[in-house]
Amino acid sequence: MFQKSIFGILLFIAVAAQSQSYDPDKVSAKASKAYNEAIQLAQDFKWDEAKAALIKTLTIDPKMVDAYLSYAGICGENREYDSAVIMYEKAKELDPIYFRDYNLPYSIDLAGNGRFEDALGAANVFLEGTKLNERSIKAGTYRKNSYQFAIDMKKAGKDVSGFFAPQNLGDSINTKDLEYFPSLPIEGNKLVFTRRLAGQNEDFFESEQSSSSPNGAKNGYWKKAEPLDGVNTELNEGAQCISQDGEWLVFTGCNRQNGYGSCDIFISYKLPDGSWTPAENMGPNINTEFWESSPSLSPDKKDLYFTSRRSDGNGAGDLWVSHRNNKGRWSPAENLGRTINTVGEESSPFIHPDNQTLYFTSDGLNGYGGSDLYVVRKDAKGGWGVPQNLGYPINTIDNEGSLVVTADGQTAYYASDKKGGKGGLDIYSFTMPKHLQPIKTLWVKGKVFDAITKKGLPSGVELKEVSSGNVIENVQTDETGNYLITLPVGSNYSFTVNRKGYLFYSDVYALITNAADSVYEKNIPLQPVGINSVLELKNIFFETNSFKLESSSFVELSKVVQWLNDNPTLKIEISGHTDNVGLAATNLKLSNSRAKSVVDYLISKGIAATRLTYKGYGAAKPIADNKTEAGKAKNRRTELMVIGN
Repeated sequence: MFQKSIFGILLFIAVAAQSQSYDPDKVSAKASKAYNEAIQLAQDFKWDEAKAALIKTLTIDPKMVDAYLSYAGICGENREYDSAVIMYEKAKELDPIYFRDYNLPYSIDLAGNGRFEDALGAANVFLEGTKLNERSIKAGTYRKNSYQFAIDMKKAGKDVSGFFAPQNLGDSINTKDLEYFPSLPIEGNKLVFTRRLAGQNEDFFESEQSSSSPNGAKNGYWKKAEPLDGVNTELNEGAQCISQDGEWLVFTGCNRQNGYGSCDIFISYKLPDGSWTPAENMGPNINTEFWESSPSLSPDKKDLYFTSRRSDGNGAGDLWVSHRNNKGRWSPAENLGRTINTVGEESSPFIHPDNQTLYFTSDGLNGYGGSDLYVVRKDAKGGWGVPQNLGYPINTIDNEGSLVVTADGQTAYYASDKKGGKGGLDIYSFTMPKHLQPIKTLWVKGKVFDAITKKGLPSGVELKEVSSGNVIENVQTDETGNYLITLPVGSNYSFTVNRKGYLFYSDVYALITNAADSVYEKNIPLQPVGINSVLELKNIFFETNSFKLESSSFVELSKVVQWLNDNPTLKIEISGHTDNVGLAATNLKLSNSRAKSVVDYLISKGIAATRLTYKGYGAAKPIADNKTEAGKAKNRRTELMVIGN
């Protein structure tokens, strides 16, 4: 998947320059022979042997500038930026004029060390050369602009050097093989990633985080990763995303018989035994004859973000999104637009569980060089804002890959081939700086199921913000009744489910005090419709000692109207109930009047009066102890009972 550039090798082998004190033609035969052997080893990518041969050369001739330059080039090629800079500066000290044409690779290694001001100075010296060709001018200008960008970011306080301390995830995750594309569900205690076995076959592996560590680590430790059962094949599987509920796996598969192009996006579903179904192609609304990769599912599984190199994009590769409707069908993909997509390559999208924050890579936006990581957020109207570079040293002069962020926004995972790893690309974690973290949200998950059989029911769940009555979300559960949604913090919400053949469900949940970035679980039982089926209308409110409905009751009553229209043969009784405070006769009259107010409202909305009856029971049918205030509150209620079908 990754291949080293040979630009550095070609650059340091032969450059014509006018010299004041160093003349390559006057190097001794013995030193020349050792040097040529070193160059051959470098061209064969035998880096350590080449460096050893160059050290031997410098032992023979300590003033051989080309040996220093070549050694620096090898170090730069292998991201040993400290050593590269030292060797370049020794060459520069020996002969500044001969060194002049090497100021560009020297600047790159300076920038690799974070010395962007010095790098800019070296790039300017390079561009002052009089015999530069068009390609050299273009390369020098590109680097100069990236160094200036880095300097400006630091001046603006967007440099995150003091906050970035990546940690290798250890032997349970990382091996001598390549590990990359981390992904995790909402709980953050499982990690699914791609591993390239023996440098060839890409498969998916999964690790679970223990709640406690044998060495006392605060956040536990990752258990030994195991292959995913069912989805891995003899073909390559890679660039995956596991859904936030852990039930779907979308990924990239290339050169498959059921593919539309070179690489397509596939989906696999988790089975009850923990294994995965064989992969299915996600179809022509997502995949084309071109290259599609790097999928990312929104937390509610309604939106699929991905990279595509289709011909009607803005550049080499763009970010696209497809939307899933209530019937489970994916819409034709839409381009995310020119604010995000450039003439360059945008890839590796990750939509955070807040469903409002998108991380991705780009080599077309202003950055430090190569591909950088960016974050972009949705505005109040649902459009995307301006992408923000994550800053140095999260971004460097090298190509940055995919990144995912935990649900609480505090921890990021990414792959890197930095020195000191287990082998090639390893997976690391780091604490995400606060200004780059996603929006604080609340996650609600649960299951809609039959109250009798306990079987999951595919259903629509409507959520409204109680104080405003605004619909926040219409969620379609999956085929087994599970749902996962993201909500703004600091509000109370009503949950309503309406499914034919069942009593509708509605309840208010006081989530205003729930902590941000926490998960609230709400399972919703639906009662099958039958004679004498009873449903408590929990969100019907009256003014004190009055039968006048409060306006906040209309949200729930509108659902009763909808349910009655969906079940046109049903007949119901609305019953009113009170606690035992006050005179029995007064309570009976009040409860009867309140039940009548509900029926009058339903009639005003078009429900036939012949389908409706009402009755007040006062305090005669308590469902809780009237000795406590909590019990009294439960007894003050309005109920709906099916009396005919």
